[in-house]
Amino acid sequence: MQKRFALYLALALLLGVVLGAYLFKDTRSRSVLSLPSCTDCLTGPELMGLLASVGIQKLPAVIPAVKETDKAVAIKSPDPLADIDFVILPKKDIRDLGDLTEDDRAYINDTFLIISALVREYNIHDYKIISNGPGFQSLNYLHFHLLAED
Repeated sequence: MQKRFALYLALALLLGVVLGAYLFKDTRSRSVLSLPSCTDCLTGPELMGLLASVGIQKLPAVIPAVKETDKAVAIKSPDPLADIDFVILPKKDIRDLGDLTEDDRAYINDTFLIISALVREYNIHDYKIISNGPGFQSLNYLHFHLLAED
């Protein structure tokens, strides 16, 4: 009985490692350990960004998308800042505008094409597009808000 339990435990651990490797393979490395002398540890917003990245890339079916391409997705904001508030996210793990590279061009292009489509579809005339830097983000994952009043 004890050997069987140990075997199941080892299999569960192995399955967890394999599943974790799959889910996090396309994310940029971020320190997870919190040591007293750590200067680059994962903060709350960074953890939320990492989880958002995994969700957007690996579990797209659970995201209530308003508009979507293979490189970006738009959702209605869960915590609206205005009457109209769409959150548009690239489907690549990018922390903020300072992390952009040439390889991110297609993701940013699709992000703004989705914003343009939303403006036309919802007939929005007076709007703002906002993206906060790391110190102002509630989650460290590049995203844009399309804001307007009714």
